[in-house]
Amino acid sequence: MVDTRTHVVVLGGGYAGTVAANRLQAAANCDVTLVNPRPQFVERIRLHQLVAGRDDAVLDYTEVLAEAVRLVTDRATRIDAAARTVALASGDTLDYDYLIYAVGSGVAAPTVAGAAEFCYPMAEFEHATRLRAALDDAGPAVALTVVGAGSTGIETAAELAEQGHPVTLVCGGELGPYLSAPGRRSVARRLAKLGVTVLDGPGTTVTAVTQNAVTLADGRHVPSPVTVWTAGFGVPDLAAASGLSTDALGRLITDETLTSIDDARIVAAGDAAAPSNQPLRMCCASAAPLGAQAADTVLARLAGTAAPPLNVALAGQCISVGSKAGVFQLSHTDDTATPLYIGGRAGAVLKKAALNASVKLLAREARKPGSLIWLKSDKRAQRLADTEKVTAS
Repeated sequence: MVDTRTHVVVLGGGYAGTVAANRLQAAANCDVTLVNPRPQFVERIRLHQLVAGRDDAVLDYTEVLAEAVRLVTDRATRIDAAARTVALASGDTLDYDYLIYAVGSGVAAPTVAGAAEFCYPMAEFEHATRLRAALDDAGPAVALTVVGAGSTGIETAAELAEQGHPVTLVCGGELGPYLSAPGRRSVARRLAKLGVTVLDGPGTTVTAVTQNAVTLADGRHVPSPVTVWTAGFGVPDLAAASGLSTDALGRLITDETLTSIDDARIVAAGDAAAPSNQPLRMCCASAAPLGAQAADTVLARLAGTAAPPLNVALAGQCISVGSKAGVFQLSHTDDTATPLYIGGRAGAVLKKAALNASVKLLAREARKPGSLIWLKSDKRAQRLADTEKVTAS
């Protein structure tokens, strides 16, 4: 008897990969294998809470993954697109009919002298647990420097200040670069109330790190027994190492159906995807709908229909500033900030709701594949069309 079942391998069990694996259960003839380096789902958007000792930031996959999905705890080391196989760190090999590339992002390789040796990154679960252990050893009064003033830096600085640590936040430029001016002022007020020293503006780029200090571009030396590095994200080099086309950061380049420009059997989602070489912002809010769109592309191929073009809009960014305040920065559907924001206690409530919703949507998709809906807009399609016109002229 001819086997008519389709095997889809999903690489990466974060928000994008888990949504994709769950959504593929809508196909009756589809077997799905999810490959992830960890046996538990990491709530990455709670890592700042893990560092502060307020949450363990992990869930058992039974809570968020469809029962029929096979979970393999391993790490992919190479994709052989021609043979349709994935080599794993354990030495095993997986065959696939379709591959969903959802390996996510991690900390960017630091280029600053001393950063790799003396800093504690925050991009992954292992990083956060290592920092938590270091803080336990150092004691509650140890001074901290947090480098990087995006959402991760702000949230980490606020959480640790709330725990009683003297914290300096080194922005390397502007505090909360995504935020509007009113939203930025709200964050700055709350950080000041928590006792966080914010160093922003020209000259605040870190040029060197030692065991006990950081040096800034303007020559200042900031004492820092513990330095936390949140400046920038990178992606695994799996796609590039496998001979697939990537952008400068290493994200897999796809068309607007999230299909690799090199191979129609490889579809990408989440932080490691660069559709039309114009990737969305790396965040949980884009990961889930990108995972759903990747699954929909595979489902369309299985059904013999046209795959839908990418249509994901973002409503803004939600940042906690300690446990009692937050800022929900509203945006246009092209992901540029508006002057509008919701701050203070209401911002904290919205942040908590967003954290809880991110898990609930995974569980709901596991129970009812295809249930995830998201904000859409035609602005991306228009922007791409305008870009093509400019290029053609």
